[in-house]
Amino acid sequence: MLRRAVDAYVERFADYGPKVRWQGEDGVEVSFRARGLALRGRLALEPGCIALELKVPLALRPLAGRARGVLEREVRHWITAAERDEI
Repeated sequence: MLRRAVDAYVERFADYGPKVRWQGEDGVEVSFRARGLALRGRLALEPGCIALELKVPLALRPLAGRARGVLEREVRHWITAAERDEI
């Protein structure tokens, strides 16, 4: 599921130059550039939870909470789709 989700977003946001570095089957680091700023994050499937780490440049920190909310909503979408065998 994680690979399909990441592949979909890399394609969807190709204009931002996403770079993906896999950490086994259950973890991934992603970086991209937006408005001249570099953003990085890590997502890992762990027993009983999904760990999300987002490194936000100082200029964008006021938006960090909103970004986490969007990411959490997207993760829930993929989990629900997987539970329904839609992916």
